[in-house]
Amino acid sequence: MFKRIFTLLVFSGLFITAMSQVTSGSMTGTVKSSQGEPLVGATITATHVPTGTVYRVQTTKGGQFDIPNMKPGGPYTVEATYVDHGKGIKSDIILQLGDQYRVDFALSQSGEELKEVVVSSQAANRVVKSGASTNVNNRQITTLPSISRSINDFTRLTPQGGNSSSFNGRDGRYNNITIDGANFNNNFGLSSNNLPGGDAQPISLDAIEQLTVNVSPYDVKQGNFTGAGISAITKSGTNTFTGSAYTFFRDQSFNGRNVKDVKLGEQQKSKTTIYGGRIGGPIIKNKLFFFLNLENETRTYPGLNWLATRPGGPTGTNVSRTTAADLDAVSAYLQSQYGYSTGAYENLGNFESENTKVLGRIDWNISDNHKFSVRYNRVKSTNDQVTNGTSAPNPRASSNRWSNNSMSYANSLYGFEDIVSSWTFDLTSKLGKRVNNQFLVTLTNIETNRTSPSSPFPFVDIRDGDIASGSDAYISFGYELFSWQNSVKNKVYTFTDNVSFSSGIHNFTAGISYDYLYFGNSFLRYGTSYYRFNSVSDFLTNQAPTAYGLTYGYNGKTDPIADLKFGQLALYFQDEMKINDRFKLLAGIRVDKAIYLQDPPSNSAIAAKTFRDMDGQAYTFDVGSWPKGKLLASPRIGFNWDVKGNRDMIVRGGTGIFTGRLPFVWYTNQPTNSYGLQATVEVTSAAQLASMPFNPDPLAYVNMFPQSSSTLPSGASLAIVDKNFVFPQVWRTSLAMDKRLPWNLLLTVEAIYTKDINAILQYNANMNAPDASFTAGPDMRPRFSSSAARAVDATVREAMVLTNSSKGHGFSFSTLLSRSFRNGFYGQISYSFNSTKDLSSNPGSQAASAWSNINSIRTSNDIDLALSAYSIPHRVTAVVSYRKEYLNKNMATTISLFYEGMSQGRFFYRYSNDMNNDGLTNDLMYIPKDRAEAGTLIPDATQADAFWAYLEQDKYLSKHKGEYAENYGALLPWLSNIDLKLLQDFSIKTGATRHTLQFSVDILNFGNLLSKNWGYKSQQVVNNGGLLRYTGMASGVPQFTFNQVSGNYPTKTFQPVESVISTWGLQLGLRYSF
Repeated sequence: MFKRIFTLLVFSGLFITAMSQVTSGSMTGTVKSSQGEPLVGATITATHVPTGTVYRVQTTKGGQFDIPNMKPGGPYTVEATYVDHGKGIKSDIILQLGDQYRVDFALSQSGEELKEVVVSSQAANRVVKSGASTNVNNRQITTLPSISRSINDFTRLTPQGGNSSSFNGRDGRYNNITIDGANFNNNFGLSSNNLPGGDAQPISLDAIEQLTVNVSPYDVKQGNFTGAGISAITKSGTNTFTGSAYTFFRDQSFNGRNVKDVKLGEQQKSKTTIYGGRIGGPIIKNKLFFFLNLENETRTYPGLNWLATRPGGPTGTNVSRTTAADLDAVSAYLQSQYGYSTGAYENLGNFESENTKVLGRIDWNISDNHKFSVRYNRVKSTNDQVTNGTSAPNPRASSNRWSNNSMSYANSLYGFEDIVSSWTFDLTSKLGKRVNNQFLVTLTNIETNRTSPSSPFPFVDIRDGDIASGSDAYISFGYELFSWQNSVKNKVYTFTDNVSFSSGIHNFTAGISYDYLYFGNSFLRYGTSYYRFNSVSDFLTNQAPTAYGLTYGYNGKTDPIADLKFGQLALYFQDEMKINDRFKLLAGIRVDKAIYLQDPPSNSAIAAKTFRDMDGQAYTFDVGSWPKGKLLASPRIGFNWDVKGNRDMIVRGGTGIFTGRLPFVWYTNQPTNSYGLQATVEVTSAAQLASMPFNPDPLAYVNMFPQSSSTLPSGASLAIVDKNFVFPQVWRTSLAMDKRLPWNLLLTVEAIYTKDINAILQYNANMNAPDASFTAGPDMRPRFSSSAARAVDATVREAMVLTNSSKGHGFSFSTLLSRSFRNGFYGQISYSFNSTKDLSSNPGSQAASAWSNINSIRTSNDIDLALSAYSIPHRVTAVVSYRKEYLNKNMATTISLFYEGMSQGRFFYRYSNDMNNDGLTNDLMYIPKDRAEAGTLIPDATQADAFWAYLEQDKYLSKHKGEYAENYGALLPWLSNIDLKLLQDFSIKTGATRHTLQFSVDILNFGNLLSKNWGYKSQQVVNNGGLLRYTGMASGVPQFTFNQVSGNYPTKTFQPVESVISTWGLQLGLRYSF
């Protein structure tokens, strides 16, 4: 099917990307006589000096010219010639990725050649754009601080940025990342990292030439994001052989040890070592070039330092309530009875990680009219991971399996193995005086597999004691419950051809696009079976479990794979109109259509069931089909107005619709949970569990459950994509002013408003509306009278629906004062404000977790618009960099500083257990209006006094007395972070080649190095805001107890994070370059 579609598209002759594939820069301007008369037919020749690459066009009506598809960077020399007029020359021009640079000429009619004009590499206000974007050039990449060597260290320069790779207050999973036009997204979306490759960076920083972040581009060629489009390009060879060999190193001694008045103990050993090299140069001068990069990174880092409780043993924040005696007893029992080794539970040693990256690129100047490049990149990464924290058959635990309340063993850990490979083929052509073309093909393969040190064995949680929510584990062991046969394969093939045609004041772009995506997901939660026991004694004496879980393939298949084959077709057209020399208008429309190339397996047993939709109406599941592929239109219009005609003040802006994508794991939830390939069972019935004693065989009880899709197992967990579901869409509007100031300063003021059109929302179609409520007191929220009242269909656990909502909006405002590089100095300072509200931040990678983790006053099916988890109200950033050359340029010192000040994030206050009997621990807290009202909810006077004292000191609670706490309504403390980079160069010149030895020092959290009271991170004293625990009703009034922390009632909201996360960190580097 795919081959047929591809062949059809090839013969259609036009392809235009559906991705935000920004791979080039462009140039625009006018040529006039010295008397101001437009010169039509003047010749513009732009030469990329390092490679001799030539771009040549002629001016059209009004003396205007446009040169698209140019190699970013430079420097460029641009010449303008016209018959009987002198030649104009401008040089040292640097093109920014994705931006248009303006160059104007006034030619003398005397025939006298004009003196060459050297243009500042980033002269203020020479870039022509309408929307919000940030460009990061190679100078910034090489001089700004970065220990992780990630592009995320540079996208943070964007004023509209926030935490967790978010932009404009939106989830980072809704960004789109491309490198040389190739998809570099974590498309499946299982982890919070929006880059593929696990904990490794998918491409070496030494291979990156430039990157740009587009928040509101009104160019319809850019799409597939509702957050930001992040594009990067790689380096290429030039006419000069250049290369570099480098190494970076850090270990535990390169971390600070003081957090306020707390001196950290001896640090566990950790070490990061990076070795790499790059080389580039000509194969044929001015014609053919190569670039190669190879890098290896190995890391050892602290694993788990939890200690078990022992009589007379140590005490502290890393000591769990779990006793060594119980851990030893369980481990010995498993070894003697079943021959299963749990591994150690203390002194587990360091975690390890390794990745190797390789990149190769060839650039070919076929002629002045045709340029071709090919690039290959591959990274392989392995890393160790901690056991899943709280997931299990409901009720879900409040504390992690490695925590103050619980401990596990070494063989319950797991690991990741990630492989990312990518090809890019890029051909740009000038097909005539007015027609330009870019043909781009990219192929990306992403693969993730899980590894485990355990032999196949059931995973077991053992409870012991009535703490927190009462559902926390005490001891856990076995094969990690989500790792058995867990793998994800993702292929993304993109075909691109940008065609532009200029005519007078118009520059048209039109085309068609096709993207192909394949996902293969094998996911068997509880794949080796799961058991829960009430106590250590119950397990050791072979008592009945209290819960059981298993996912198994039908017909004896051990690794069922859910496939998704998906295409996206797009049509777009736009007109860039130069109304006059001062005003440019961009108008266009883009239409996207989802194409589902393969139906998922159907299930008549599911189709026969009836559930309820968000409005309470009957709803049926057809899991054997995908949504209708609706056409999604994205009209956009943008403008750029040179107010005075001298680029001194620019007013720009626009409005339009942006269509994005989503984590595709929410799509594969449908075939994975359709019970056509596999079944998941969760048993909590005591009667049934009485005949299911622990058995080390993972499939011991598989025959008790249905062996085909014709019968659903009891407690089935279903998921479907609503038949009217469409990809996320937002309407975004921006208005900005760029004002040139003295000393090469540029002031930018920008406002952006975003309105959700089709936001992402999950709901449970198997949940009824509450049938009861609390009848007295200040909090009379609805509730379920019994667990049986919750389900529409008692044989189904949940029926998740992926749907859309139009609720949600955001506003951001930013100011930026910047100075481009001059005399060794560049810098910028910015302030931004953001207020974004949504119904759900979808806090989970599975449909069920994304829904159940939504906090609500009522139920997760009935939620209120609230501040987004990613909305950071105030953020300040600053960059300062200075380079000084001396001793006849044989030595140079560079110092660069990055500052970021903002809240560390948002949090909420909810009860620590299930208050409304919906089976979830997600009930937002009611905040008493006074001490007397608190006493009606907390009957113990001592606890009520302690709670009220806590409330009064809490900034958020004290301001919202008598109200319900808002989801993500509270803010973590402000954090000021300073990162510093020092570079020291020693150079000698032999012939025409300069050899440089460079020492580097990167210091993160430099403020903490200056003072132990600076730069430390904060965390909540009470985990997840669970101050109160519901205990029942008294005369219709809900009753609570005030939770203790480490045996005491909390008296403050925050405490410092007493670990190296809060201290300064340092990395040393050594580099040889020529």
